Amino acid sequence: MLVVHNAYQHRGGEDTVVESEIALLRAHGHAVETYARSNDEVGGMSSLALARQTLWSDRTPHDLASLVVRFRPDVIHTHNTFPLISPSLYWAAARAGVPVVQTLHNFRLMCLNALFLRDGTVCEDCMGQLPWRGVARACYRGSHAASAALAGMLALHRGLGTYRNKVARYIALNEFCRGKFIEGGLPAERVVVKPNFVDFAAPEPALRAGLLFVGRLSPEKGVATLAGAMARLPDAALRVAGDGPEAGLLDGVTGVTCLGSLPGEMVRQEMNRAMALVVPSIWYENFPRTIVEAFACGLPVIASRIGALADIVRDGETGLLFEPGNPRDLADKMAWALAHPEGMAEMGQKARVQYLAEFSAEVNYRRLMEIYDGVLAEQRQAKDASYKIQGSRGEG
Repeated sequence: MLVVHNAYQHRGGEDTVVESEIALLRAHGHAVETYARSNDEVGGMSSLALARQTLWSDRTPHDLASLVVRFRPDVIHTHNTFPLISPSLYWAAARAGVPVVQTLHNFRLMCLNALFLRDGTVCEDCMGQLPWRGVARACYRGSHAASAALAGMLALHRGLGTYRNKVARYIALNEFCRGKFIEGGLPAERVVVKPNFVDFAAPEPALRAGLLFVGRLSPEKGVATLAGAMARLPDAALRVAGDGPEAGLLDGVTGVTCLGSLPGEMVRQEMNRAMALVVPSIWYENFPRTIVEAFACGLPVIASRIGALADIVRDGETGLLFEPGNPRDLADKMAWALAHPEGMAEMGQKARVQYLAEFSAEVNYRRLMEIYDGVLAEQRQAKDASYKIQGSRGEG
């Protein structure tokens, strides 16, 4: 197995998912090689050079060809190719005769900022078409030039048929996102679902109290909604594990304790002692790993009723849902949770059951193998059909 990933400058959940999946494969005896680039390299590049890399990297085909000869992978599983690896990877894999599986961690193929979010509200203006509106609005990093480079990449590779013809299987993290990717133009028969996972043992029984937020403190995470809700609950206690550009919105809010960014083990300790995790996102979250971690810890989730969150969190069963962007509704749900500890404890038990059934490492491994086996079976069938055609031509 060859795993490909263009890592981000600011480490996030996607990087952790890639590492966990590699560890899972190796734990089951699979030989895994990696091909990785980091966006730390971008700092030394000119804008023109970066734009060219984004469209088509000349380095990637050369590196991949060497890896294929040396390692001989059955499948190439890629997570992120933007911007340094580029879609030239898919063409190089096709020349080498190795099928590609692509996990879709965000909406980059349909939206320049990858979030379907603009000015604090959901925006699907570029869905299913070239994202010229995103260029006009400078949706990628607030830059018209950078947005144009990214839009150029999407236009080029849609025109070449890269996304339609060079990827054997796309992995969406849930059914909601699968539907969005198909709506955006990906072939439905090649988009399958496999959620994120964690490998956590059952938590020790403990007295749970207070609420918890885990994640980057950025606009799409609903920090303003969270701050507004806490302002309505002066007697509530909320611990916040994370940092980001909107950290200041929580400064001085009664009942809020800001912990800063925490290592994974400390986050897990916080989850094991909280009453509920709060996920107030205002965008189409693909599949927050924090929810899987919470469920694994027997921690129910109070989440926005938006996108996949409304499917992952079962209202009244494994958590509570509220209207996205509505601090009053969030405050009502948080108040109910704090007033009904027994009810939240019962939801936490059901969340742990849902984790074992859907999001554990073993369940995830079996699903991943099903996907790989399906891709390899299709490849064998295609080769057999090609041999038969060649044989019939020879007989003629």
